[in-house]
Amino acid sequence: MKTATEVLSAPRAAPASAPAAPAVPREPASIAETGLPFIVLVDLVLKALYRRGQVTATDVAQILGLPLRHVVDNVLEFLKAERLAEVRRSAAVASSTFEYGLSEAGEMRAREALERNEYLGPAPVPVTDYIASIRAQAGVRSRLRRADFERAFANLVLPRRVLDALGPAFNRGRSLFIFGPPGNGKTTIAEVLGKAQPGAVLMPHAVLVDDQIVRVYDPVHHRPLPVPDGTRMDARWIAVARPLVVAGGELTLELLDLGYQASSRIHHASLQLKATGGILLIDDFGRQRVPPAELLNRWIVPLDRGVDYYTLHNGAKVELPFELLLVFATNLAPADLVDEAFLRRIRYKLRIDSPTPEEYAEIFRRVCERAGVAFQPQAVATVLSYCAERRIIPRSCHPRDIVEQLVDMAAYREEPPAFSPELLTLACESYFVQASASA
Repeated sequence: MKTATEVLSAPRAAPASAPAAPAVPREPASIAETGLPFIVLVDLVLKALYRRGQVTATDVAQILGLPLRHVVDNVLEFLKAERLAEVRRSAAVASSTFEYGLSEAGEMRAREALERNEYLGPAPVPVTDYIASIRAQAGVRSRLRRADFERAFANLVLPRRVLDALGPAFNRGRSLFIFGPPGNGKTTIAEVLGKAQPGAVLMPHAVLVDDQIVRVYDPVHHRPLPVPDGTRMDARWIAVARPLVVAGGELTLELLDLGYQASSRIHHASLQLKATGGILLIDDFGRQRVPPAELLNRWIVPLDRGVDYYTLHNGAKVELPFELLLVFATNLAPADLVDEAFLRRIRYKLRIDSPTPEEYAEIFRRVCERAGVAFQPQAVATVLSYCAERRIIPRSCHPRDIVEQLVDMAAYREEPPAFSPELLTLACESYFVQASASA
């Protein structure tokens, strides 16, 4: 019979369930199909010619992530007719190779466009298209089975009850509160959860809201994925691995709203927008400079209704989907951080306790295996005895840290790393000195 303290070994499970593929936005075949006002396209082409100098029509199309035929070429024809741009060089008959430059009047119009905003890159998608896509992708989000979780967490030593709580919380995809004493892997669990997310999410490079541009794609948080060969996907979108966005003690309320760069007049997505389709981890919850109550109040409506409200620099309001798993991790007592009303909104709560002696020994064994140190059960007994004598509670992080101390000391002495009584005592004394002093 499997117990609550069972140590999970490498599972023999069925392959992970295949993730559902989100609908790929097709390449627009006309200016109307871009969903953008014509003036927005004109401004983008003007800025591309102004910033890049003399470039071909194909170059402009690549910069804007728009098809040349029936879209970019129509805008260039308009600029030529208005005497704002002209063909400077044509090395071949094909119009795609024509090199364009701005006239004096075109340069003036380009500067006016840059005064509105300095955004230059893949054209934005209309906010209505963005909302529809995120809602559609949420409807096909893959669910993980118990075997999938066992496979994802095979490198960690966890009680069965932890995985059986994580699975439903992940599949529900709304909120999770992880708490318990420090040093037992709460952050690591959340990070592994992030890596376990199957499939991809389609993210636009930027979104047009009212007449404002909001940059959504962030290479810091979004890892691009390849699309199948032959897929004529709208290049304004990019397929990325489901994101894991982590915010710790540096988190402020400002990061949860749209940022605005006054110099470029461009908005930037909030942390939760960047985490759309994935996980937003609030690590060390309660250690932020913002009082916990203020942070929690910010998420009451999104958690209840699945939507978030933002205010643009020009005062316009916009409602956007809140489609992500919000994870709080803390070593503080939940009752000291949140009230009953908010805890009720967090559907899943998971306490991570300190390891049992059996789990502690298994963690030690795995750490030794990775470090190339011969495992000795007696060494575990020695460490546990050392902790008991000094009233130190064993934590899951101890084996890793102690073995690293031992390896460092052995290297300094030019000795092979091994659990000699002397090295093990030195490792414990140098590692536990603070805990011992405070016990």
